[in-house]
This record gives sequence, structure tokens and C-alpha cells, in this order.
Amino acid sequence: MIETAGVQSVSEFDLTKYVGQWFEIGRLPLKWEDHNASCITAHYALAEDGSVTVDNRCFDENGEPTQSLGRALPVDGEPGQLTVSFLPKLLRWLPFTEGDYWVLKIDPQYTVSLVGTPDRKNLWLLARDWDLPEAIKAEYLTEARAQGFDLSEWITPAQDGQVVSDELLNDL
Repeated sequence: MIETAGVQSVSEFDLTKYVGQWFEIGRLPLKWEDHNASCITAHYALAEDGSVTVDNRCFDENGEPTQSLGRALPVDGEPGQLTVSFLPKLLRWLPFTEGDYWVLKIDPQYTVSLVGTPDRKNLWLLARDWDLPEAIKAEYLTEARAQGFDLSEWITPAQDGQVVSDELLNDL
């Protein structure tokens, strides 16, 4: 594992196994994400230039479908670390517009992932299935606590397996 101020990313990570759709099982509060958002998903896809396209979707507190598109770049020499930006393509050159995205724990089958930031302000529990057993949730949250994350404001969004489709977004 790679350590920074007590936060450790995984030392072995295969980005090609990580791509695809993930359901957000839980997170720490985010300034830019609706506290009452539901059916939150993240879809990662490899781009030809080695970057990763990030497509986050959810239903907002009013039940409206929303989408946020970003781009992530692997950090050289740090397999479990990426930097991500959700700014429009033309503004991504600005300094301090990228965030850390560290994979802190992942199962060997790449079906459950704990992702955080080294400053411990952001944390997500992601899974390939929207319904994650409580014992697995507990295992991953125990790892988060062991790495110094405060989970007192943990948010568990409503999930029922529904996904914001392209058709729903096109109807807006």
C-alpha cells in the first residue's frame, strides 16, 4: 500500500478491471452532490489517450435525472491513485481543479471498492450491485475508520437498482 499521512491506497490495481458501472452505497457529504440524491451510479470507461471518462448519474431530491461528466488520469507510479476533474474540457488546464481519487480497498473480483482522498474529506463505498450485504459494508467501513476517516456524517443514499439512462437524460 502507498501511504500519505495515514491514508493508504492499494499498491496493486488493474484499471481495466475497475472500469464499468458502480453503485454508490455510501459517502461522506459533498458540496456539489445533493444530500438527498438517490440511485447514484458511476460509470468509468477507458479512453484511447489512457485517461478514464467518468459519468456520474443520479436522481436529485426532486426525482429529476442528473449527470456529471469528468475525466480521471492515473498517477504515474501509484497504481491505486487517480486525479479527477469535473470541469468542462476547456477549463481543465486551470490549476487546483483536480481532485484525488484513491482506491483504499478493493476485493479481488473488483466488485466492492472503498475510495477516498488523502485529506480524509471525501470517501465513497462503491459496489457493482446496488444491494451490498451489511457484513461487507461493515468490513469496508472498518477499513475507512482504520485509515482515520470520520464517518459520523456518513450518507447512505436510497438505492433500488434503478439507473439514470441516456433516454431519461435526453428527455430533459
